[in-house]
Amino acid sequence: MIRILDILFSFLALIIFFPLLMILYLIGYLDTGSPLFIQKRVGLNQKEFKLFKFRTMKKGTLSTSTHLVNESQITAFGHFLRKYKLDELPQLLNVVKGDMSLVGPRPCLCSQTRLIRERKKRKIFKVRPGMTGLAQIKGINMKNPLVLAKTDLTLVKQMNSYYYTYYILMTLLLVLKK
Repeated sequence: MIRILDILFSFLALIIFFPLLMILYLIGYLDTGSPLFIQKRVGLNQKEFKLFKFRTMKKGTLSTSTHLVNESQITAFGHFLRKYKLDELPQLLNVVKGDMSLVGPRPCLCSQTRLIRERKKRKIFKVRPGMTGLAQIKGINMKNPLVLAKTDLTLVKQMNSYYYTYYILMTLLLVLKK
């Protein structure tokens, strides 16, 4: 059921946001010359996949966790994209492809070995990673891998269509508040 909702909502969002996606792409092209950022992440069953995002940092910036990046590496347009979570919109393509779900644990970088180890212990990789979830709503990021993995486990245990819809609506409310 969740996969059907993923496909339905993602296609609908891609259609609705297509003009916005094109505008952001063009502005990103003018900003950095390379509006899309593709990064390897760890997904379902610990298989690597290519995650799509709008570029928020200067070209050539080290590929690392967001909380480890020097603020001076983020472009002015990148700050805008991050504030309103617009840099995440290309991940709708990852959802359609089946690499991700709209709701699930955020996909980690291949280099985040401690988080991978904590998630593996809790069998978090048995579900698709998501664009949003419980950790995002609670403001938990990848700084503390143990807390994040435990929060991800709570999400996985309670996942059903009710919570799926709840997390999407809560994420939209949080973005709109900004």
